[in-house]
Amino acid sequence: MKKAAIVVLIIILLIGSFVLRTVWRAGSFKTINNGFSGSTQKIEGPTGVEDITIDQTTGLAFLSSDDRWASMLHKKPVKGAIYRMNLNDSIPEPIILTNEFEQDDFHPHGISLFSKNGRKFLFVVNHRQSGNTIEIFEYANDSLKHKESISHELIISPNDVVAVGERQFYFTNDHNEKMSTWRYVKDLLTIGTGNVCYYDGQTVQETSAAGIKYANGINVSLNREKLYVAAASDLKILIYNRDSISGALTKSGEINTNTGVDNIEIDAEDNLWVGCHPQLLKFLSHAKDESAKSPSEIIRLRNLGGDKFEQETIYMNDGSEISASSVGASYKNTLLIGPVFQHHFVFAERK
Repeated sequence: MKKAAIVVLIIILLIGSFVLRTVWRAGSFKTINNGFSGSTQKIEGPTGVEDITIDQTTGLAFLSSDDRWASMLHKKPVKGAIYRMNLNDSIPEPIILTNEFEQDDFHPHGISLFSKNGRKFLFVVNHRQSGNTIEIFEYANDSLKHKESISHELIISPNDVVAVGERQFYFTNDHNEKMSTWRYVKDLLTIGTGNVCYYDGQTVQETSAAGIKYANGINVSLNREKLYVAAASDLKILIYNRDSISGALTKSGEINTNTGVDNIEIDAEDNLWVGCHPQLLKFLSHAKDESAKSPSEIIRLRNLGGDKFEQETIYMNDGSEISASSVGASYKNTLLIGPVFQHHFVFAERK
């Protein structure tokens, strides 16, 4: 009996220590102090602005919008949209660009802008009811023209995309399998099943970037030689060298951020701006309850070269101004902060 009791006690202690570690790493014991050096205002209208990317040469911002609460909680999906804002306007306003897009089953998630020889292409993760796709649009004459939809069996649970050519891109699968009880168990056990796949213009292939704990945001350096991947539940940004010919990736480093990293944006100086969830368990509550608040954080990772970065929290909020920030996109002194679910985003100006 004593041996059995000891075994049971050991099991209880192991489970308890695992739970405590999980709760600790999820940020449950963090103190959230509101802070931002500058002014902010809420912009109502676009819902669930989960991702934002900015053309640093023109100041044009593109916003991905989808009402996820309508789909998840109310089971009444609403067609999503892509918006544009000109940050050089005296009063920038979001203007919808996808009214003419004939696909009603449009639920955009991560987006990426690629420019070459004066042409601009917007890549969009689209969660169709019939299956996930990557949509490619061309932006010209203040409008988006749909070019093609790309589907593949490896586009399983896509979260974000980054373009490296007119038809070439990487994307993250936050999981390499569809939703199931076993997938949920793996999440509880913090088993990484996320990956990065590459489309070379003809077919999709899985890269060596696999086994990632919730592969989330993805982006490339200005010279497109480095690729960055957010491992959200691992609280890390993973760094890879990329072969521009084959698309192959080789891990070269990682950044321990101590926060739940989401989308990654690159500014004109090659710094990383990351939307973060400092308390991941509150994010899960917020996803299920519109009244539950989830803290928001935007960090800047100043690029020091050689895979070295200096981390600074630019914006922190307890969720009262904006909950569950998934992206912070910077242009000059302007910072756009988007949420996963809410019906507004934040327009901020830094001092």
